[in-house]
Amino acid sequence: MEHEHMYEQFRKNVRPAIKSKLEELKMLGYGAVTEKEMWEYLLNKRWKKPKENTRLYEIVADILAVKPGEYMNFATVEAFKQTSLTLSDEEERRELLK
Repeated sequence: MEHEHMYEQFRKNVRPAIKSKLEELKMLGYGAVTEKEMWEYLLNKRWKKPKENTRLYEIVADILAVKPGEYMNFATVEAFKQTSLTLSDEEERRELLK
């Protein structure tokens, strides 16, 4: 059984802040980001090492401080981790990397 993140208790209360951040990203041309993806980014990157006694306003501030580039870098790395290229030929690999 997977251990629940310490900040999971805040999720319901910070939904308006997440929605606001998603609207901002959409305005900037990053419309494909979902609430779940943003929450995963926050848990796995921004809050990788949660602090004890964190207040709600600190969580909201972290959400609103997310920069599009930071999120996109995280999403790109995660996509590469999940995608496994199975090229059987070295020449195909070279062609792909051109």
